[in-house]
Amino acid sequence: MLTLGYSPCPNDTFIFDALVHGKVDTEGLEFQVVLDDVEALNRRAFAGDIAVTKLSYHAFAHLTDRYQLLDAGSALGNNCGPLLVARESLTEAQIEAGPIAIPGRMTTANFLLGMAYPEAQNKRETLFSDIEDAVLRGDATAGLIIHENRFTYQQKGLVKLMDLGEHWETSTGLPIPLGGIVICRDLPEEVRRRVNRALRRSVEYAFAHTDDVMPYVRAHAQAMDDAVMRAHIDLYVTQFTVDLGATGRSAVQQMFRIAQDKGIVPNLREDFFMD
Repeated sequence: MLTLGYSPCPNDTFIFDALVHGKVDTEGLEFQVVLDDVEALNRRAFAGDIAVTKLSYHAFAHLTDRYQLLDAGSALGNNCGPLLVARESLTEAQIEAGPIAIPGRMTTANFLLGMAYPEAQNKRETLFSDIEDAVLRGDATAGLIIHENRFTYQQKGLVKLMDLGEHWETSTGLPIPLGGIVICRDLPEEVRRRVNRALRRSVEYAFAHTDDVMPYVRAHAQAMDDAVMRAHIDLYVTQFTVDLGATGRSAVQQMFRIAQDKGIVPNLREDFFMD
């Protein structure tokens, strides 16, 4: 039995439904599901108490000695990055002064914020689903929103200061790596390969049988309407979720190079991809 962590967000429940409900061949593998937000899963990975998990790429850069990245399962694409929002337009100095509500220190969103605003150090870790309200209350000058909140901030009267995904894509010409699925290096290589194959089957099943997996998505979507759920899935589940491929791997490597050059992450093991 392998512990398997992923978030209740639509993109994760969409790709994992078939895997955890026996709709695809798991090659004899069984999973104990841990549902939690990505920053909580990041913390569990740092503690080393989860075998297979969704992980932000920022966190993974600190954990390449402990985990390897699966080819399947990544949230990586174009025009899908985190947004910096506020109640009104702000100057760069006002943004840097903060405080900025962020979804976690080890999130890829915070890494991208550091790329765009390296002087912005006044940050407050906030549950991602509470960030909009924190900005509206004035508890934070700006907020870094991810997941489905990028579809709802305008309805709440907030304005976009910067799309950090666009900033990344303009700077690098590559899709933005947000989160991936990693597996503990201590597991036998044969088990790691079986998990990778089974997860790819699960993603392919979801693409081919969308209506079949949507009840599981709805069950964890916090009263989100279908249009928002579908938009969320379309944004974060892409061809890179089936397989990173050469372009996806290049994007991850570029992110890690930048992070190392800026001293944000330590030296990485070079064999962090599955062969």
